[in-house]
Amino acid sequence: MAKPSNESPQILLLDVGLPGLSGIEGIPLIKEKYPEIDIVMLTTYEEDDMIFKALCAGATSYISKRTPLIKIMEGLQIVANGGSYMSPSIAKKVIRFFNKAPIKKSPLTSRQQEIVKHIVDGLTYNKIAEVCFISVNTVRTHIKKIYAELEIHGKTELVQKFMNGEI
Repeated sequence: MAKPSNESPQILLLDVGLPGLSGIEGIPLIKEKYPEIDIVMLTTYEEDDMIFKALCAGATSYISKRTPLIKIMEGLQIVANGGSYMSPSIAKKVIRFFNKAPIKKSPLTSRQQEIVKHIVDGLTYNKIAEVCFISVNTVRTHIKKIYAELEIHGKTELVQKFMNGEI
């Protein structure tokens, strides 16, 4: 009889559709206990939202059960060697998603973007000045320029634009 190992598992195959708790819901629980584990989703679910939910939850790879066994084995070897693997049909969906999303260049400088982030986080002008190592007057000047650049008139509009991903 083999001795039980005290080593943590390196790779876990997980399906999305499990009774009770879904595989996606289980990922954070598994990662909490085994933070270094590579979770490979092996599933029939190929909907975009399932793929992205699993990857955002911490899955390392996503493989369709329609993938030939030899390719699944190759994918697991890639993961075991420190990589990530997706079935070609899954990879195509991921690429298509990112090709759709235009990369927006912000009209704001990096310092202005930093100040916007601090405003969204609820910091006062005094606290922003302290964190950014600038004067309160400089914060006010940046904010005036931000409002002019974005053609807005107040903090509410600024936060709304930020939350909508427009900045």
